[in-house]
Amino acid sequence: MPVFPEEPEIHESLPGPGVPFHRESDAQALNAPATGGTPATASSTAPSTVAAPVPGPRQAPRPAPPGAAKPGPPRPIPKPGPRRPAPAAPQVEVRRIAAGPAQALERADEAVDQLLDAGRDPGQILVLTVGEAHPWQQHEVSFGEERYWAQLAEGGDVFYADAKFGRQTRREVVVLVVNGGPAARAAEAYAEALGRATALLVVCGDAGPAAGAAPGRRGAGARSDRLKV
Repeated sequence: MPVFPEEPEIHESLPGPGVPFHRESDAQALNAPATGGTPATASSTAPSTVAAPVPGPRQAPRPAPPGAAKPGPPRPIPKPGPRRPAPAAPQVEVRRIAAGPAQALERADEAVDQLLDAGRDPGQILVLTVGEAHPWQQHEVSFGEERYWAQLAEGGDVFYADAKFGRQTRREVVVLVVNGGPAARAAEAYAEALGRATALLVVCGDAGPAAGAAPGRRGAGARSDRLKV
């Protein structure tokens, strides 16, 4: 069957002025006030239009929290003060054993024995000669230069060398043997030996700034006091 569209619903409207009501009750209901509510008006039944919100003024920036640091003037850059002197290197103790060139080797061997007896590590003792090479050095060199210098690198025993050898070596104790050579060479050897010692320098013979000026100096051939270690 064909479907007919529904007819729009017709609402009964109020009669205009001068038009009689259909029923008396209709007129009374119109004039009677509504209890507990607001009388219906044409404006109340009309659809209301909601106005769009008007944007207000922009909010002011939030104040800084209390106690916040305020930017002040730039701090002055401190001027560099005087440089502090570098800490002084530990001073090397120098002990002297009076001896002439002929007795210097013997006095040096006695000093080495005393150092070892006192507990010094053999690998921390270096014996340097100003004149002729020490007999122990001559013995080690006879096995070859390579083996001789390898003992210096290993550092396990007392090492004997010429005072002017060019290897960069430092040890706790250096024993300088002034067993010959001119006084100028002995002075140079003293400075070299002092630069290689880190704790103690034992000078057997006349060398260094105090050579020949020490009070109570014994004769060249006299036996020196026992080395205190």
